[in-house]
Amino acid sequence: MCLAIPAQVVEISGNETAIVELGGIRKAISTALLDEVAVGDYVIVHVGYALERLNVAEAEETLRLFAELAASMADQPVLPA
Repeated sequence: MCLAIPAQVVEISGNETAIVELGGIRKAISTALLDEVAVGDYVIVHVGYALERLNVAEAEETLRLFAELAASMADQPVLPA
């Protein structure tokens, strides 16, 4: 199983690379798999690669669902006792 998450592009940093931000954390990623990426775009990121652009509504809904899931699991043990 893999998990790809939406992150917002905050800087184009050079040759097919960009800086994205998610939850206050910034990370350099490759944009080699996409035709164009601009500051402000949301992209799906998996293992350091932007796989696809998302529209703002899709990205915000996905991030809201992740936050809701995290909040619902906050009081749950990580492994069954």
